[in-house]
Amino acid sequence: MMSSQKKNYTLPIIMMIFLFGMISFVTGLANPLGVIVKSQFQASNFMSQLGTLANFLAYAFMGIPAGNLLNKYGYKKTALAAIAVGFVGVGIQFLSGVASNFYIYLAGAFVAGFSMCMLNTVVNPLLNTLGGGGRKGNQLIQIGGTFNSLNATIVPVLVGYLMGDVASATIKDANPALFIAMGIFAAAFIVLALVKLPEPILEARKEKEAKGIVEEKLSYKELFTFRHYVLGIIAIFAYIGVELGIPNIVNLFLTESPLKGGFGMNAAAAGTVAGTYWFLMLIGRFVGASVGGKVSSRTMLTCVAGLGLVFVLIGILAPTTTLVKMPVFNSDISFSMAQVPINVMFLVLGGLCTSVMWGVIFNLAVEGLGKYVAIASGVFMVMVVGGGIFPALQGALADATSFMTSFWIVAALLVYILYYALVGCKVTKVAEE
Repeated sequence: MMSSQKKNYTLPIIMMIFLFGMISFVTGLANPLGVIVKSQFQASNFMSQLGTLANFLAYAFMGIPAGNLLNKYGYKKTALAAIAVGFVGVGIQFLSGVASNFYIYLAGAFVAGFSMCMLNTVVNPLLNTLGGGGRKGNQLIQIGGTFNSLNATIVPVLVGYLMGDVASATIKDANPALFIAMGIFAAAFIVLALVKLPEPILEARKEKEAKGIVEEKLSYKELFTFRHYVLGIIAIFAYIGVELGIPNIVNLFLTESPLKGGFGMNAAAAGTVAGTYWFLMLIGRFVGASVGGKVSSRTMLTCVAGLGLVFVLIGILAPTTTLVKMPVFNSDISFSMAQVPINVMFLVLGGLCTSVMWGVIFNLAVEGLGKYVAIASGVFMVMVVGGGIFPALQGALADATSFMTSFWIVAALLVYILYYALVGCKVTKVAEE
């Protein structure tokens, strides 16, 4: 019977892993699309980041409701709703290309953001459940996380290749990538609609109701009395800004004309450089997973925040006229050497540091929360909005000053994360079970 169950869950497991990857695929579209809309609509650097802002702003609205939906309706219905919303969001972005309308594009990015938030809330626990929990469940989550990083690596390369000449590129040029996303969403919806999934949350509630047990309603007010948690969600807010700010602004700098303070690189080549950042995040996750059992979260966060700060400071202060060659992906996913300013190379190396930050910050922030961990996770999803706010602020600062000056925002965020690792993460209160 058990083997039959596992066989029945093979397809939904595959779909969940694909959806884990789709979170980064759809989110990552905002980076190269930002370059496209900047050219197509003569947008400023600030406006080019509004798609990313719209995508992540949705997390602020949907973070806690997504958790409530999962708790009330279970995995299957919440996952199906997330997939449907994702299909619509990507579809609206496709229509923005047909209509050649910047505001329709922003609406599509916002709707897609709702889906990404819901999928983030569903996919991790669902993979764990489908794997039966324990090591197998964790293994599935790690496989999903790897596929997530792989897709993040491919997106800027793929769309950069499709764009060709950035001066003439339009959203229509990204249609193949949008169609791939919509196709996977449609296939995942059909598969999940036909397959029965385990629903431990709903089953546990039914058991409690049958025994007349009333579920305890946990207080967000009480949750926010844990100082290390409050400082931790601010650290997550800052971290997402660092993670997205580096590749987004690097991509803008590389593709911008030298007359406007950029490097004047071909869009496809610039996409390979941005893709290399995500590839280094993938490498960093492998390394982090291998040493995670030997090094404390606090030590790991201190090291990566400190090293990341060094990389960013070198990126800001190094002369853009000094060129170096670095290994990057080509459009055919092979490797070659690309000539870039030395500061870009150091900024891209930041991917090694950002790779493990989410996990270690989360681990430190929920330490000692006990029964509050579930509702604490919903607030974490809200704070993902930092991934939209800080790149937009960087874009505005780049408009007012220069691209490299805008990275002082990233440096300041890393200083805070380093503070959290050294001081702010100390647990001063433990929840009563």
